[in-house]
Amino acid sequence: MRVLAILNQKGGVGKTTTAVNLGAALVARGRRVLLVDADPQGNLTDHLGVDPARIEESLYDVLLEGVPARQAVVSTATAGLDVLPSHADLAAAEQELAPELGRELRLRRALLGLGPDAYDWVLLDCPPSLGLLSLNAMAAAGAVLITLQTEYFALRGLGQLDQIVRMVREHVNPALGLLGILPTLVNPVTNLAREVIDEVRTHYGEVVFATRIRQNVRLAEAPGHQTHIFAYDPACPGAADYRALAEEVLARAAQVPDLVPEAPPAPPPAARLRFERVPRTPLPDLVAEAVPEGPPGTLPGAPPAR
Repeated sequence: MRVLAILNQKGGVGKTTTAVNLGAALVARGRRVLLVDADPQGNLTDHLGVDPARIEESLYDVLLEGVPARQAVVSTATAGLDVLPSHADLAAAEQELAPELGRELRLRRALLGLGPDAYDWVLLDCPPSLGLLSLNAMAAAGAVLITLQTEYFALRGLGQLDQIVRMVREHVNPALGLLGILPTLVNPVTNLAREVIDEVRTHYGEVVFATRIRQNVRLAEAPGHQTHIFAYDPACPGAADYRALAEEVLARAAQVPDLVPEAPPAPPPAARLRFERVPRTPLPDLVAEAVPEGPPGTLPGAPPAR
């Protein structure tokens, strides 16, 4: 089971659209996919027609109440595509988790509870922040996919995001890698889009996906119909772009290690006891120190013999 976190600290850059439509494209290629809505706004949940008011458990209950993830999973109209939905309560999760031990590993352990063969791919739709929910996603994921809107301010945030991923790899999840950077909302006729993509390629090279997700009104309309692009308009350019992305992701699948239980920490090396040689004191001297001088046959503190 490969876990991929779709991440950017900026909102409105295509994270949810990518999670939903990449997931559907992978299902079309015979993979079983779970979408995890880790954003308190719940856009992914609504995108696929899941009503938060009608579900009994959500990701909040999984992270805070210990509900098994399998119990909270909801099936969608597309066979093989399931959702672990969000709820407005998730907005309070970061404050409630803050004092808990192992708070950054809650999602990882919940996904491990699904079993290694439950799904082929788990796609995590992260919130537009780098808080505790995003940290949980990066701690659970084998790799990160960064969506990048082709504009100037997106470039400024990319360096910070890359640094955060490196820190998580160093301190929390050594297996975490960067699967790729995906240009989104691309207007191919503008010089700005080409300049941004060229600049990112200069710094990151082949890490940048060859696929570009073009601006497409059908992609924007699909959530209103509570379905993915392949059910709404499979012949549109947006559908073609996400098919191409799915092919690239599958080609790079070896870069996303399977989710496995964390290894138990290595026991500390056994402490070596050091014995120092103590000078041996002659027995008569020890006795002399312990027993004060007195007439033979008397004990210390004994009354004098009459």
